[in-house]
Amino acid sequence: MNRELKDKRREWVAILDFGSQYTQLIARRVRESKVYSEVLSHKISHKDLLRDMPKAIILSGGPATVTSIESPTCEKEIFELGIPVLGICYGMQLIARVLGGEVEATINREYGRSRLIVDKGCDLFSGLARNLIVWMSHGDRVLKVPDGFSVLAHTANSPIAAMEDKKKRLYGVQFHPEVIHTPHGQKILDNFLHRIAGCSGTWTISSFIEDSIEEIRKKVGEERVICALSGGVDSSVLSVLLQKAIGERLTCIFVDNGLLRKGEAQEVIQRFRDSYHINLIYVDAKESFLCMLKGVTDPEEKRRIIGREFIRIFEDQTKKLGKVRFLAQGTLYPDVIESRSPFGGPSATIKTHHNVGGLPEEMGFELIEPFRFLFKDEVREVGKELGLPQDVVWRQPFPGPGLAVRIIGEITEERLNMLREADVIIQKEIEKSGFYKKIWQSFAILLTVKTVGVMGDERTYENVIAIRAVTSRDGMTADWAKLPYSLIGRISNRIINEVKGVNRVVYDVSSKPPGTIEWE
Repeated sequence: MNRELKDKRREWVAILDFGSQYTQLIARRVRESKVYSEVLSHKISHKDLLRDMPKAIILSGGPATVTSIESPTCEKEIFELGIPVLGICYGMQLIARVLGGEVEATINREYGRSRLIVDKGCDLFSGLARNLIVWMSHGDRVLKVPDGFSVLAHTANSPIAAMEDKKKRLYGVQFHPEVIHTPHGQKILDNFLHRIAGCSGTWTISSFIEDSIEEIRKKVGEERVICALSGGVDSSVLSVLLQKAIGERLTCIFVDNGLLRKGEAQEVIQRFRDSYHINLIYVDAKESFLCMLKGVTDPEEKRRIIGREFIRIFEDQTKKLGKVRFLAQGTLYPDVIESRSPFGGPSATIKTHHNVGGLPEEMGFELIEPFRFLFKDEVREVGKELGLPQDVVWRQPFPGPGLAVRIIGEITEERLNMLREADVIIQKEIEKSGFYKKIWQSFAILLTVKTVGVMGDERTYENVIAIRAVTSRDGMTADWAKLPYSLIGRISNRIINEVKGVNRVVYDVSSKPPGTIEWE
């Protein structure tokens, strides 16, 4: 975030990342309280924090144990800035250890649902009952609070499940208020942000749009920008935002990589060139992408190849446009989190996204990624605020590498066509049933296995299509969608009857975690 914008906004919350996969959820919950937040490295200095003056600081959870000398920590001076601090799980244990308390490894670890008993009335639990359900995920616990702290709550396994130093406005909770499994977690965060830290709660999607436009204009100046347009929600909203910011100096490049869904290229051209009147360059690169992907079966290699080839094409196109300094992408926060820890934190890489970890180390562009710290539903809100039509705003997510990561194994034109036909059937039946907006994503996957079947009294040995449909709020966690059996049966029947080369359909009932939404 641009420092000038921070100074202008004045009200923001710093979230120090200690490697938790829930860190991004903390940022999300803070924004739901209408307070802007940013996730920063736990290594940030107290001087840098003091310079930008957040209204509050939140320490995330993490996979490490504070009892180890190698565990991630932060400067002690952060707790002496006079800025309210809330430590969550590992963050609470870190506060205790750094300020002179005691932390121990427990014999009985505490994971999942737990009953919290509030022992002392305080601002943090204001307006809540004394008996609360919370979500725990820890193997250590605070044995002794630091001087000046008092115990606020306990569970059967954690005698110190919440603590405070009211004078210094330092707080810690052993549970995770950011997850939906803590029913009153948002209220607890609201209390910390508004009652304790004094945040006014003025950040909205409208203010995000205004700040982003201002930041883009300052960064770009009189330069030109190209935007990687796929036709999905993220890049579509981005292109309209950029047009508002810099007008004719924006050129969108739509690359048909041969990995798109049926009819998608024509739809994108019609919408953005003819309806929105955005400068649009259409590049037919089907042949080059499929040539580069020939024989490749490893999903990570597919992503890297696609990322590199996209950039190469953009660079080729800019030679025709003249000097172009900036490349804009619709990268989202989950893309960044799953590709690598964006702030040098100790979180794990889940998979490489083609527009994050898949980019080459040396590029001829500077990146503009206004949505880098937004979630999908927040981008949808931006789209609605900008006046995009419903069918764009509510379009289900589609991966940047396209159908390449929905074909297990080698990618061929024949296999692509098979998958496209199956995918069309799934989308149409889901839309017809009224479930399209109720679920996060629904799509087909073409497997490498073949199975024996019987069609027309003859033996067949053909392909298998898997149906994947999930419910989710932000794409970071997901559950398989409980679609009606009649709907699944209708989809299966149509695919087997209408898609040549398929004789079996299966339904994926895996959640995320342990699986990811996409198969590759």
